[in-house]
Amino acid sequence: MGSCARIAAACILAAFGYVSVGAADAADLVILVNQGAVPGVRAIAAEFENVSGHRVMVVQANSEMMQQRGRDGSADLVTGNPGVVDELVADGRVVADTVTPFVLAGLGVSVRAGAPKPDISTVEDYAAALRAAESIGYSRGCSGTHAAEGIAELGLTEELASKTTRTVNGPVTAYLARNEFELGIQQTNIMVGVPGSDYVGPVPAPLNKPCQSNVALLAASNEEDAAREMIQFMVSPAAAPLLRATHVEPFSP
Repeated sequence: MGSCARIAAACILAAFGYVSVGAADAADLVILVNQGAVPGVRAIAAEFENVSGHRVMVVQANSEMMQQRGRDGSADLVTGNPGVVDELVADGRVVADTVTPFVLAGLGVSVRAGAPKPDISTVEDYAAALRAAESIGYSRGCSGTHAAEGIAELGLTEELASKTTRTVNGPVTAYLARNEFELGIQQTNIMVGVPGSDYVGPVPAPLNKPCQSNVALLAASNEEDAAREMIQFMVSPAAAPLLRATHVEPFSP
């Protein structure tokens, strides 16, 4: 972020009553992040450190880790798709009134590195590319759910079933790099520029249903004030260009 934008970010924090802290008062925050939000949260965390003086550790976490660390006080914030965060609220691990939507991540398509890139510019082209692919893969998370819904809207669920893999661990691009399938669908922000795969482009509208991630304060946090500052920063105008640079959109009601 340039100096002008950095000054603006600091002014936004000041407008909320927050000022940059000295080293002695700086908090060490830990934010547990769902896979699909990692690039954007890392960018925001780096700039929040610059303008606030607090330190932030970004930890990619599965639901099991979120449950455990949300209970033992070793983390302060958590991000996740709405259903995941709602479960943490129900379990008492998240402070309900801090749940804040902050990002939307659209779906994209990648192929194995060096493979021909299919035309997916229209819904019809996308359907043809799915039919032509020797094998397809997408996750079991939000992006996989939405990919499957789009395939169902095309009426291709049964036709593609025998050549479709639902991934279990790690991003779809890792499976592409290992040559485990030919065409992968997942959130664009975790597909662009990944070695072993080539990004093709976004899933065409109206089949491209974005995945929402929310951020919230963990009830067991030992750094509540600083954590609340970070939540405010994550939805501030200063965070928007940081998010867009990672191929996602800031949440807009």
